Amino acid sequence: MAPRELVRPYLAAFRSRFLQMLQYRVAVYAGFVTQCWWGGIKIMVLVAFYRSAAASAPLSLAQAITYTWLAQGLLALLPWMGDPEVAQAVRTGAVAYDRLRPVNAYALWFARSAGWTAARALPRVALMLAFAGIALPIAGLGEWAWRPPAGLAAGLGFIASVLLALLLSTSLVMLLNIAAAAALNERGINTLAGPVVIVFSGNLLPLALLPDTWQTVLLVQPLAGVMDIPARIYFGQLGGAQMLCGLGLQCLWIVLLVSVGHAAMGRTMRRLDVQGG
Repeated sequence: MAPRELVRPYLAAFRSRFLQMLQYRVAVYAGFVTQCWWGGIKIMVLVAFYRSAAASAPLSLAQAITYTWLAQGLLALLPWMGDPEVAQAVRTGAVAYDRLRPVNAYALWFARSAGWTAARALPRVALMLAFAGIALPIAGLGEWAWRPPAGLAAGLGFIASVLLALLLSTSLVMLLNIAAAAALNERGINTLAGPVVIVFSGNLLPLALLPDTWQTVLLVQPLAGVMDIPARIYFGQLGGAQMLCGLGLQCLWIVLLVSVGHAAMGRTMRRLDVQGG
């Protein structure tokens, strides 16, 4: 069978889930307004912090503000909960259908979860860029605006890093999906995952502003690849060989997490007790 035929079911699953999620426009607008509100609050806190202790900060205030808008725009990219469609299938017993399909169940779930994540993140980051990158400077609030990348190479590297972040996030979401399938309930794992993801991805606070002694560990852990590494590339803090190392680290975690997830899903599916009927 040709490679195109092999990937067609998974591309179809990604596309159908992506288009399905784009229909929820009210949710997108509501999330965008909420994220603008929280972004403004976080920026006010950062401004107060920099006025009192900005001399030794590893990020400038403009970079910290841009980081905040990036974090708010890419909030839906964070793997802080499993795919609700998978959780519902586990609760109702519809997961049995995925076991009978003539496709790889892990790849099918991965494609669906990637479409679910991408469709929630893409419109919000576009709206956030229009608001923070265009509307705020026009309104005379350029100091609070989303600044351009450090250069062309930084911009292209950022785009590549965000695409890898989508795959990395999906691989982490898959672990949550598998845990939900094993436990037959997603509430516990989602409750535990949320705070960890928000802190260690850099969404709550740029990882560069955390203690210097933690920086190496913070940068190499997988959640940094979802938000912090793309932001560092955007600012030019990771350029040249360091940019390639950052992208390589994202790729490494994707391979490791997909391998672990694929093995864990095979074991879970063999032991799965199907509910519903």
